[in-house]
Amino acid sequence: MIPSRAPSPVDKLALAVVHQPDRAIPAPAGAREESLRLLLQTAADSGITRVATKPDGDGERWLGQAWPFPSPFQVSVRTVSVSDGVDRVEARARRSLERLGLPRGDLLLVSSAADLAGAEGRALWDRLLALKDRGLYRRIGFCATVEDGPGLLARRFQPDVVQLKCNLLDQRAQHSGVLSELAALDVAIHASSVFADGLLFMSGEALPLEMHRYGPTLSRIRRRLAEARVDPMQATLAYAMGLPEVSAVVASIASAAELRAVIAAAHAQTPDLDWASMQLEPATIAAAGPHSQGRGRISSAA
Repeated sequence: MIPSRAPSPVDKLALAVVHQPDRAIPAPAGAREESLRLLLQTAADSGITRVATKPDGDGERWLGQAWPFPSPFQVSVRTVSVSDGVDRVEARARRSLERLGLPRGDLLLVSSAADLAGAEGRALWDRLLALKDRGLYRRIGFCATVEDGPGLLARRFQPDVVQLKCNLLDQRAQHSGVLSELAALDVAIHASSVFADGLLFMSGEALPLEMHRYGPTLSRIRRRLAEARVDPMQATLAYAMGLPEVSAVVASIASAAELRAVIAAAHAQTPDLDWASMQLEPATIAAAGPHSQGRGRISSAA
């Protein structure tokens, strides 16, 4: 009998490969393919077993051409908007598997909770259930923010997984009880936007214009981290990975070098920090409102 290996911090990591030119280094097609193969092989060698994808551009096709063989990855796929009808959503979910070169996927996520809350929500969910029943996807779920009322949607649709935006700067999912509520419903929780659009990695001058008002608070948080000898990547990962209700932490990665840095941060000793003091002030967050540019910026990036 082969003994099972000890749990590793990377067991919680899910890899979301970034293909956008602003993050990925521009390169000829051959070099890009080799870079992607190296990234995926580094993930596989490190024990990462989850890859999260989006139906944007050629990302799925590039991944399908670059998997290591045999591929160790469980792949999650997102739906396109229901605005073009549920037939289009189902056809695109099937097409995603073809582009990825996979006979089946691990997880199919409704990209926007608003699609489920709308008039076609039940018909959309029934299509996902049918794809699951046919064995094309092992699990189904939806992506959400705190403002979407994920607990109510989870009680209505009984998903396997909810992917929820949650990070060190925006801890509302934890402190509002949303994580506990979903866990009590036996829903697996995947945390996304864990790097909060890189806000902790920027100096005050580099902050987007709509985030300048948060500059002093971000500086204070960075100073506290520096005093504790903890870098921002280590802190952001440690917060998300330390949430007991969260079973997967989705980290966006553009290169093998970035992935190695994330893996090193994940393996670092968990810092002894007052996590609640590291969030942007809850009152300020609430005042910004769910549709403000600042609020969306804090929650937006994986």
